[in-house]
Amino acid sequence: ATGVVRGRLAVGVIVTTAAVDVPELLQRYRAQHPDVQVALRSGRSDELAAAVRNGDLDIAFLGMPESDRPPGVECVVLAHDEHVLVVPAGHRLAGAGASPVTLREIADETFVDFVSGTPARAQSDQAFAAAGLARHVAYEVGVVELITRLIARGLGVALLPSAFIRPRAADDPGLALVPVVDGPHRVEYLVWNPFNPSPATRAMLDVLGTGPPSTAP
Repeated sequence: ATGVVRGRLAVGVIVTTAAVDVPELLQRYRAQHPDVQVALRSGRSDELAAAVRNGDLDIAFLGMPESDRPPGVECVVLAHDEHVLVVPAGHRLAGAGASPVTLREIADETFVDFVSGTPARAQSDQAFAAAGLARHVAYEVGVVELITRLIARGLGVALLPSAFIRPRAADDPGLALVPVVDGPHRVEYLVWNPFNPSPATRAMLDVLGTGPPSTAP
């Protein structure tokens, strides 16, 4: 039998994680490994990936544009997702059976988005740039709850990952979702430091069913 796992596990998570229910995962991990001290920190994907590389975090849950891959870390893809347009309920594009829109059709809208330079923001920036379109981001926000509150007040629209926003929009009568034909795509990753992961880290990968890949092709 394996020995009791002890030590510390530092976990990083982006606030829009949707592929894994992180609180449920941490509860399950604690039940199996009660002697591990777990710490959780939220942040931007690029900062969390750097913290894993530096050894400040053991594992992290990230969201990146489809064209990017977190460098210098071991990673597995948890999910692929596409963004939807989030508009106020009274918006001209809202309504039952809302037709899909293109980025060109929404480029003149006033946007709410994440802070410039973050991977969360880059997902939308790259999609508009690839389409040769400019847009106006009037509200730069670090917290999703503030993004949705600004939209519900009719101040702007946003592109957000569908798996994350759908359950929230269902509970918020002030929001409506519109499919986007050529919108951003996101990849959610689990990352860890490939250099000698601790027993606590290996135990978490086991709980997730994501052990370090074997060397076999």
